[in-house]
Amino acid sequence: MKIYVSVDMEGITGLPDYTFVDSARHNYERARRIMTEEANAIIRAAIGQGAEQVLVNDSHSKMNNLLVEELHPAADLITGDLKAFSMVQALDESFDGAIFAGYHARAGQPGVMSHSMTFGVRNMHINEVALGELGLNAYVAGYYGVPVIMVAGDDRACEEAQSLIPGVVTAAVKQSISRSAVKTLHPTKAHALIEEKTAEAIAKRSTIKPLVPPSNPVLRIEFTNYGQAEWAALMPGCEIEPGTTIVKFEAKDILEAYRAMLVMVELAMQTKFC
Repeated sequence: MKIYVSVDMEGITGLPDYTFVDSARHNYERARRIMTEEANAIIRAAIGQGAEQVLVNDSHSKMNNLLVEELHPAADLITGDLKAFSMVQALDESFDGAIFAGYHARAGQPGVMSHSMTFGVRNMHINEVALGELGLNAYVAGYYGVPVIMVAGDDRACEEAQSLIPGVVTAAVKQSISRSAVKTLHPTKAHALIEEKTAEAIAKRSTIKPLVPPSNPVLRIEFTNYGQAEWAALMPGCEIEPGTTIVKFEAKDILEAYRAMLVMVELAMQTKFC
């Protein structure tokens, strides 16, 4: 059995604001350790349930946050930020299930530090479905026939997961009070919850269906200002919908849509101010 684990940071236990997830801020080193311990809780449970391989992909910002020397030795780690598939790098049909940890709600929704990839994104759609990072990553997993079996994060991320993936197991380690305040479990309690939910998810993995993406998906990203849309539309195949800041891209499959999204949001961030 092979288990894939994508670990973001905003949804990690005890983290309420950007002083924990920005490497230039004073709480960041504390948060790295908490993040690593949370990944270890998943790895321990997966190994305990019979997983022979666990691959962990660091999925936050520069994607070099997890402390490799403190990571459970049974897992392999993907670290670093230039990855063709970003938060789901190396996820393929060989995995029996995917687990998303430290996840948060999509842009424009209530939830601690809610956003979609960058803060220039207001909304993101595949066809008519509004998605954030969680949904897009689950679609890539579904393209390969891999179910997302468990999501850990704040309560709003867990609600988003349940709305997209019938039967998914969730572990809400904190409740959002506002976008920068939470009521959180103690890390010891959060680890116990995550281990319990990971074990449950692996046990019922055959009953959780992959989130299958549409064929020939249309990606639409709404940016916060027109300059961002102009930069994103420089990518071949993109066009701005008249009278909006929405950039559209018609993809041959979800993998192409995902890579287009990565390029579009990176281009858009060339315009940093309104």
